[in-house]
Amino acid sequence: MYNLSIYLYQLGVFIASFFSEKVRKMWRGECDAIRVLREQVDPSARYVWFHAASLGEFEQGRPLMEQLRRDHPEYKILLTFFSPSGYEVRKNYEGADIICYLPIDTFTNARRFLRAVRPVMAFFIKYEFWYNYLHILRHRGVPVYSVSSIFRPGQIFFRWYGRQYAHVLRCFTRFYVQNDVSRQLLATIGITDVTVVGDTRFDRVLQIRDAARQLPVVEQFLEAGGAGAKVFVAGSSWQPDEDIFIPWLREHPDWKLIIAPHVISDDHLQQIISKIDGPVVRYTEAEQAVADGRRAVVGDARALLIDCFGLLSSIYRYADVAYVGGGFGVGIHNLLEAAVWNVPVIFGPNNQRFCEAQGLKACGGGLEIGSADDFRRIMQGFVDHPEVVQQLGQQAGAYVKSMTGATQKILGDIC
Repeated sequence: MYNLSIYLYQLGVFIASFFSEKVRKMWRGECDAIRVLREQVDPSARYVWFHAASLGEFEQGRPLMEQLRRDHPEYKILLTFFSPSGYEVRKNYEGADIICYLPIDTFTNARRFLRAVRPVMAFFIKYEFWYNYLHILRHRGVPVYSVSSIFRPGQIFFRWYGRQYAHVLRCFTRFYVQNDVSRQLLATIGITDVTVVGDTRFDRVLQIRDAARQLPVVEQFLEAGGAGAKVFVAGSSWQPDEDIFIPWLREHPDWKLIIAPHVISDDHLQQIISKIDGPVVRYTEAEQAVADGRRAVVGDARALLIDCFGLLSSIYRYADVAYVGGGFGVGIHNLLEAAVWNVPVIFGPNNQRFCEAQGLKACGGGLEIGSADDFRRIMQGFVDHPEVVQQLGQQAGAYVKSMTGATQKILGDIC
């Protein structure tokens, strides 16, 4: 049944590739993967294979790859992606020796792929359970590790109709899971080679913080607010998020507003600008204005709108309060990039699947809202008691630091 569904999926991807550029990139990349491996694999090298579905999983696996590279230069690293959103962004990542797509999990593809690479060990990040790849790896005696994985009662492995498929989990040499709930769930189906180590994203976010850049454009924007101005940074926001925080900030001009929306299409940016009283400057325009000596264009702006990627993790360093979007829709985005800067983080109600959200709420550094009224109440509390902002921010930062160390635990156990 699994193999039939995979072949049907493969057919669906092929058909969809005629209508979607993203799917077309994935299809072509998967078809080309074996050729890439045959051209690039060094037959005398020992490869460690890391597989990440997309960009988020890559960020979880990145600390492991980089630590392994530092501590064990005798290994070469193969990195594979399933999604174009991961491969296209990280195809030139210098921490891996070979980067390609993972061909769809048919028996033939899996056998050809593994014959080309012959990895000495493999790491599957978070939610990756490819039946044919895993069974062939097990048959060949290759150690396979699931890292930063997390399990919930509703997953197929723990349902009566999924018990047959759950046998794929026995192909893993060991699971390095995020929490004890995952360990207990795996134990109910007889999987006991499990260690609770936490999430490698906490290690990664410290690396990101340490590599953060000073941003002169942001600093120029904030200088005009004076020493007493407070800074509100909204990261990865969607329209429902913006409809909540913009009205309150419109009423409080003593707060400087920086918005880095999740979608930076021109339509969305214009929509944001229309909701803000006073001048708004886009980051790319502000860069040019500063370069040209027109600093007033930046300093006089009511809000700074980030219309490019790659800056948000550095921008959070300037925040007094952060808001992370997605909690009124697809699910919250990266809370840790804000919290690591000792900043209290506000987010919407769709956060139950995110352990870091629950941890931040428990320590007080994360504040969940369900409505605009909730947001107003929290922000008014910050205005009335400014010392609370710093207190909750310290609690958020302490929580992040307390959860680090998963990378060392995993590699210390394996290597």
